[in-house]
Amino acid sequence: MNLYLEKKVRKNNKMKNRAEKIRYKIKKVSNRNRLSVFKSNTHIYAQLIDDVKGVTIASVASVQSSIKSKNLNRKQLAEYIGKEIAKKIILKGIKDVAFDRGKYKYHGLIKILADAARDEGLNF
Repeated sequence: MNLYLEKKVRKNNKMKNRAEKIRYKIKKVSNRNRLSVFKSNTHIYAQLIDDVKGVTIASVASVQSSIKSKNLNRKQLAEYIGKEIAKKIILKGIKDVAFDRGKYKYHGLIKILADAARDEGLNF
């Protein structure tokens, strides 16, 4: 196997292990609903999941036409999605959630989204 493929395999294993570790901690420590975040190269998604029922309670994504038409840059988009998901969750009567950042490190767009959600009144 060449060096490029070895590095890619190592990176994928690190990301997989990080996601598993985070989900394990969330399920072990907390019985709260899970605020899950996913980002691609172009879009950001956030959803609140009830793991007991296996149901998505609320979701916001940058692919929605109402958000896409705002022409925001990536940082503004992350902040806007954080605020919108927090508003939707609070309207449902939920204030405490567990933040599931998945395979991503807590920096950049993920941190901006989380801080915006906290500013709107979510606790995690």
